Amino acid sequence: MHDEPTAQRLSRTPPPAGSPAATPWHALPPDAVLSRVESGQHGLTDEQARERLARYGPNVIQREKGEGPLKLLWRQVNSPFIWVLIASAALAIVMGKVTDGLVVAAVVVLNTLIGFVQEYRAGKAIEALSRMVPESATAMRGGHKISVPAAQLVPGDVVELASGDKVPADMRLLASRNLQVEEAALTGESVPAQKRVPAVEEAAGLGDRTSLVFGGTLVTAGTASAVVVATGGATEVGRISTLLSQATDLQTPLTKALAVIGKYITVAILVVSAVLLGVGLWRGYEISQAVVVAITLAVAAIPEGLPAIVTIALAIGVQRMAARRAVIRKLPAVETLGSTTVICSDKTGTLTRNEMTVQALWTPMGGYSLSGVGYAPTGELRRDGQPLGALPDDVRELLLAGALCNDAALQGRSGRWEMTGDPTEGALVVAAEKVGLRVDEARANSPRLDAIPFESEHQFMATLQDDAQGHRRILLKGAPEAVLRRCAPGDGATPEAVMEEVERLARQGMRVLAVAAREVPPSHAGVSEEDVAHGLRLLGLEGMIDPPREEAIAAVRACHEAGIVVKMITGDHPSTAEAIGAQLGLHEPGTRGVTGARLATLDDMQLKEVAAGTNVFARVAPEHKLRLVRALQAKRHVVAMTGDGVNDAPALKQANIGVAMGITGTAVSKEAADIVLTDDNFASIAAAVEEGRRVYDNLIKSLAFVLPTNLGLALILMFGVAFFPIHDIDGHRVPLMAMLPTQLLWINLVATVSLALPLAFEAKESDLMRRAPRDPDAPVLSHFVVMRTGLVALLMAAGAIILFLWEYWSAVEHLGHPVALAEAQTMAVNTVISFQIFYMLMCRTLTGSLRKVGFFSNRTLFVGVGVLVLLQLAFMYVPFMRRVFGSAPLTLEAIGLSVLVGAVVLPVVGFEKWMLQRRGTQVVRQVRLPA
Repeated sequence: MHDEPTAQRLSRTPPPAGSPAATPWHALPPDAVLSRVESGQHGLTDEQARERLARYGPNVIQREKGEGPLKLLWRQVNSPFIWVLIASAALAIVMGKVTDGLVVAAVVVLNTLIGFVQEYRAGKAIEALSRMVPESATAMRGGHKISVPAAQLVPGDVVELASGDKVPADMRLLASRNLQVEEAALTGESVPAQKRVPAVEEAAGLGDRTSLVFGGTLVTAGTASAVVVATGGATEVGRISTLLSQATDLQTPLTKALAVIGKYITVAILVVSAVLLGVGLWRGYEISQAVVVAITLAVAAIPEGLPAIVTIALAIGVQRMAARRAVIRKLPAVETLGSTTVICSDKTGTLTRNEMTVQALWTPMGGYSLSGVGYAPTGELRRDGQPLGALPDDVRELLLAGALCNDAALQGRSGRWEMTGDPTEGALVVAAEKVGLRVDEARANSPRLDAIPFESEHQFMATLQDDAQGHRRILLKGAPEAVLRRCAPGDGATPEAVMEEVERLARQGMRVLAVAAREVPPSHAGVSEEDVAHGLRLLGLEGMIDPPREEAIAAVRACHEAGIVVKMITGDHPSTAEAIGAQLGLHEPGTRGVTGARLATLDDMQLKEVAAGTNVFARVAPEHKLRLVRALQAKRHVVAMTGDGVNDAPALKQANIGVAMGITGTAVSKEAADIVLTDDNFASIAAAVEEGRRVYDNLIKSLAFVLPTNLGLALILMFGVAFFPIHDIDGHRVPLMAMLPTQLLWINLVATVSLALPLAFEAKESDLMRRAPRDPDAPVLSHFVVMRTGLVALLMAAGAIILFLWEYWSAVEHLGHPVALAEAQTMAVNTVISFQIFYMLMCRTLTGSLRKVGFFSNRTLFVGVGVLVLLQLAFMYVPFMRRVFGSAPLTLEAIGLSVLVGAVVLPVVGFEKWMLQRRGTQVVRQVRLPA
């Protein structure tokens, strides 16, 4: 926590460099802190508290006001496609084409509502932050303990803390007894932090500031009194709130690409419409007719159904991901996962089990390993890699002593094991159970008579045990240095050898506890500090670690195969992070990680290189996580950030895709994230990435299917305006039009959506997770998609124009112009839809044959075709539909002819695929980004 702003406000003038007032709170002794905040051991007077409340404001996290519904609604309307459609609808109504105008307006309303509902559900992370401040606190006011609303605490208040209290503000400890605080949400530490009064060095990271307690954390054991040094927005949580409000919600690669496509299509439509208007007037069209033609072109060329197709395809991805334990909060996140090039993951509870586990034992007789992870009491004792049949006496004594000098309990509930008590002590109980020792029986046979509870200042716990046979002994466990000082010299290994073993285990990222014992006479009735001052016998060491999830190791491997770099960013100790990183395969054993302290010294250019070249970061503060994400994004990476703590929230929001843990995650992290994992399992991310890639792959197929229809319809209209004859009917010059605006909307919305949506259900292609991540800057409309769009559009336009003219000229003489025109337009619509049905089959795989995916592997396609056939029959034969769309019934021969012409796309595109396969052309440009 950087507390300089608070210090300056308290002293009213900026302190000179090097002065006590410039020293961080955690590095000052208690008396200096009290002097600096102008307070004392008995706190503030009521008058001082009122004055400071007026000066600093209430102890609350200010909520950032979210966007209102009207602003969200305006954002949906404010896009090029929508403005062109609104103008087209308005012009159509003005020109007397009320039905056409209302149908276009209905399309605008539908698309706007879809986008509005999607954005309206966005989370409000800062509101969740504000709920972390407790309602009241016990403070000293005027020399008396009183209950004060937490919002009224001010710098200088002296507050009493006890087990179970939520810390109300950032405070410097004045006195403490066995104080432990759960800080995982802020620091990422998997076990409660031991807090003590002595000052620590100025450069200490957030997790090492043992003399401070932070607002929003939880006291799990002990008592303390502390003086408030920061409130509200000046606290660590408040600073995270500020970072969160500064983090940027980024557009996804797909939304950016579609926005670019939208702009190009809009500009092209406006230009071509203007040209078409001029051509129509030049050929003798009336002004109203020329305007209607321009509107019709806009309706034809705009892919009105595309937003609905994208939204529904993403929604299908949401359902699939939910089945694989990834809940999507924001729809575009589905596609972004498929673009991810880097995953930045928190360690505790994400890559690891969040269950401390003893993995190494050492006694003066030698070293042992203990298999099995987590709280399940199953495992195997090994020595030199070989399993031991019988339990050695030295190991039995070590594990039994560690379990007896212990307050934790292991219980089996609902088919799983749960730990009650301190996680470190719990690991010792589980270790004893793994080798067959029954801890409950041992405690019953050797009851505890007295105890010295753990004190952070002394770093040990001691108990007096009776074995019911008249023998009594003192058991002691704690930090190796503290225990060794109390052991008799020459008993077992030398202190130097023991500390060498401690350092070896610590290099593996383990937390090490030493256990010792001392026999005492049967008359010994209690245990005192004098009893454990010397003369104990060292039983051994127990090394424990929060182990990585086995499935996380496999998931990291799968990500690497998919070309995705996994980086671990944690607030935990560097040695622990480095060891876990090696076990996960993030880097080679012995590779050093980078600490937050070093990151703070790097400028932006240096940070980019370090961020790209390092995979393990430890003792990282929230602003470091935010900078790392931004640095990776500056290197053109698409970054996914996983986390579960308050400290992860700003980076979760800044990342292209934020992934929060559903079980252990805080409300703040979930609100800031795009995706929440219901099982807190990193392996679910690999599954979600796979689903994201499949969604994007299928969206590209949908796009390649949709765009030729729009271009084909535009070509049909352009050809008609340029070459179709103009008839004199009842004194008016009436141009021949191949389709009406409502018929174009029927094709664009009903037919296109009915056929494009089934493509979203296509199964993943076999090489999907062996491809490198795609370049986020690569255009969605690749050279291949553009060429395919032009080829199919020309075929479609040619077929529709030929059949339109054939039907019109064969019917106009005996049926008259109105009926012949309606039949010919219906024939053109049928031809386009026939092209769409056959081309949709070819889009199931853009370069391979249908045999590759299996003709019947996606039965949804046949449902879509069946629904469309029924709708098209209604389009031709239901009187109400004929009145709305200007269609006419066709003969069976005419329908068969339109189907036959539409089938031409099969051999043509099939030949193109064969040529592409011979040339080895890639559909979507895939590149491996620099590490």
